[in-house]
Amino acid sequence: MSTEQQPTPEQNPAPNAGAGRRDAPQANGIRHKGPLELRRKAARVTMSDQTLLDTKGPGQFVHTDPWRVLRIQSEFVEGFGALADLGPAVSVFGSARTLPGSLNYELAVDVGRKLAEAGLAVITGGGPGSMEAANKGAVQGNGVSVGLGIELPFEQGMNQWVDLGINFRYFFARKTMFVKYAQGFIVLPGGLGTLDELFEAMVLVQTRKVTSFPIVLIGTAFWSPMLDWIQTTLVAEGMMAEEDLDLVQVVDDPALAVELIVEGAARHRNPNGTSPSNGTNGTGNGSYGAANGPRA
Repeated sequence: MSTEQQPTPEQNPAPNAGAGRRDAPQANGIRHKGPLELRRKAARVTMSDQTLLDTKGPGQFVHTDPWRVLRIQSEFVEGFGALADLGPAVSVFGSARTLPGSLNYELAVDVGRKLAEAGLAVITGGGPGSMEAANKGAVQGNGVSVGLGIELPFEQGMNQWVDLGINFRYFFARKTMFVKYAQGFIVLPGGLGTLDELFEAMVLVQTRKVTSFPIVLIGTAFWSPMLDWIQTTLVAEGMMAEEDLDLVQVVDDPALAVELIVEGAARHRNPNGTSPSNGTNGTGNGSYGAANGPRA
């Protein structure tokens, strides 16, 4: 009897090996799954049709990533469709914890009213506090009041002063709408959510993802310590350029804040050749700094 080692089935598969096993990799070890080319262990996957038609368990597919992609797509489509004809607008940010009747609440009402009187729609997060106040001011100024809500672990709901409300599952889809359909940001005192929107806007302007996009902070007493820390720590240690501080302007007067926003929006140039009145921002070589207004 020969002692020569015989090839194993894996080394020399029979012509019909794997017959009847629809999910088995091909004999040459390569499997094509849509645009993917898979080898070795990666090729041991079931067919897409089989996964679709043989799915077990109620509601399983709605928890998969492909379904999430469709939901993300739908959020962008719904947002674009709802806001496409909005016209010139400004996104206003501030704390959801601001109490009605407080100084910051009345300040936000004044900001919303003055923006509306200047012909600008007001976009907020649609929640309570400063968001509610800015929406209220927009209604009082006979302007358009927009709320972009977000699904949160605690029920927040859309405030009563929102004329056009859209609820989002995903923060990044919501954030896109805040920037795409606004000519600038006005930022009132707020917490983590407000800071998140502020610094993201600064990054977008600093990297010129959006151009001629004014960012105005209201409340020198509130914002100055943060800007001082940026100056003495980030700039001092080379983590940030000195001129990046010019991305924001700090004022106390709501009328001046609106004036700076209007002036900044008027300088906006969309690389697609459209004017600021269409409510969109684009990339380009323009920039907006604080040289045209006060900074703390």
